[in-house]
Amino acid sequence: MQNELCERLGIEFPIFAFTHCRDVVAAVSNAGGLGVLGAVGFTPEQLETELAWIDEHVGDKPYGVDIVIPMKYEGMGEMDPSKLEDELRAMIPDGHRAFVKKLLADHDVPELPEGEKAPELLGWTEATAGPQVEVALSHPKVKLIANALGTPPAEIINEIQSTGRLVAALCGSPRQALSHKEAGLDIIIAQGSEGGGHTGEVGSIVLWPQVIDAVAPTPVLAAGGIGSGRQMAAALAMGASGVWTGSLWLTVEEADIPPAQMAQYIEAGSKDTVRSRSFTGKPCRMLRNDWTEAWENPDNPKPLGMPLQFMITGEAVTRGHKYPEAALKVQFNPVGQVVGQMNKIRKTKDVIFEMVEDYIDATTRMHDALGD
Repeated sequence: MQNELCERLGIEFPIFAFTHCRDVVAAVSNAGGLGVLGAVGFTPEQLETELAWIDEHVGDKPYGVDIVIPMKYEGMGEMDPSKLEDELRAMIPDGHRAFVKKLLADHDVPELPEGEKAPELLGWTEATAGPQVEVALSHPKVKLIANALGTPPAEIINEIQSTGRLVAALCGSPRQALSHKEAGLDIIIAQGSEGGGHTGEVGSIVLWPQVIDAVAPTPVLAAGGIGSGRQMAAALAMGASGVWTGSLWLTVEEADIPPAQMAQYIEAGSKDTVRSRSFTGKPCRMLRNDWTEAWENPDNPKPLGMPLQFMITGEAVTRGHKYPEAALKVQFNPVGQVVGQMNKIRKTKDVIFEMVEDYIDATTRMHDALGD
């Protein structure tokens, strides 16, 4: 399974694992893949703590960091986080905050303790993601920085590449992929609509070859609906240089997921997901529940743009993390349609090794089918 991209990054398998859990990052990298920590929920200080921990637990293995700087968002151009937050807060209608509070109250989700405040403006902007990049670049074992939404600003691309790291970004169309290539990105991640989190409208098996052909010879990672070695074999057969996985790591032993939320993932089928703007302001695939249904109701407020929507829903996410049992019907559960395959809890290294074995079996079957 070794290829040029594996050699450049110093990994054994072309399996890239996006996760918000540092334990999963370390476990994937130690098993031969590349763990990638999602930084959007961390302040720069918190991110430093997370990366320092990962450094101590991966030996000489590499890992990556994922940031979020959208191509378009409310408040673009303002680089002072404090001013940006004040500017954005003034744009939020009072009715939206009231709707969120009522929705949580109707589902008996407890308020946060006095003095505990939920974050509003996360790393959804250049002003807030820029400092995260600085932190990541101070850790030599970070070999890849990926942007989840759009082409990163040119100065950030140059800053990362000047240190010898690789830069990647996700896309949902050939047009977006070509923008990434023109900006000089090292890796393009083509994510089909099946994928969890922010995703486009085109299915993976249609999107992957279109992007691969459009940006060749730039390496492409296939994303969206990959949960087995057979699916990985299909992606590599189309010309992908590796696979970018995310949902798969929500049900591993190392994942920092409350038991009740984990059970929802285990029990869910592929039809139980929906693309919704209800938490972040951009289309994001997650489990359908009372929260997503409420925001689809035409009698209720419509989701705001990014990052405004999270500035009113961040409290719901924080309360959901603090009181997971109470928030089951209004919890933020980002996951892809591959959730239908995620029906048991496994160790991270077992997931990696089973994917590799399944990949070998699949490619052997294809080889045998061709005959001598």
